[in-house]
Amino acid sequence: MIITSNKSFEQWDELFDDSTMTVAAIDRLVHHATIIHCEGESYRRKTALNKSK
Repeated sequence: MIITSNKSFEQWDELFDDSTMTVAAIDRLVHHATIIHCEGESYRRKTALNKSK
């Protein structure tokens, strides 16, 4: 399973009403997971900005 997000784990509190729920969700997702952190400009955002010009 691949899960992508444009928010870091620290920002996931914005997604859930309860911080306990946030911690539980992250805990279950990252247990035995391989996390690949990619940085850089979003290809989709860059394309959208170019189309709006």
